[in-house]
Amino acid sequence: MKVLCGIGGSDDSFRALDRTVERAAVANDDLTIAVVDNEDSSVSPDEVVERAEAAADEAEIDAEVRRVEGDPGSRLVEIAETEGFEEIVLGGGHTSPMGKITIGSIAEFVLLNAKTSVTLVR
Repeated sequence: MKVLCGIGGSDDSFRALDRTVERAAVANDDLTIAVVDNEDSSVSPDEVVERAEAAADEAEIDAEVRRVEGDPGSRLVEIAETEGFEEIVLGGGHTSPMGKITIGSIAEFVLLNAKTSVTLVR
């Protein structure tokens, strides 16, 4: 399966990265990791790239890691559509005290606009 994993430096995105890399190693997925700008993250994009490359190396998979400039949500949707990805994987989503799931703006945009399957890792 051709999988696009979007990460921006949040704890949720790193959880999504780890699960996606694990799955890619087992399922032999064609994985691309897109590092997007996330204003809410205290981790620099360069550090996110390093962590993504380390995760792929540790799992012994050949994943492409690339920086993505521009609006994160729209760029992920655009890349998935133009490059024929079958799935987008994102981190995000928290359960509120009332039991409702809340998601960030990037994940919300991708969920509402992607024409491909989207997996949200919580």
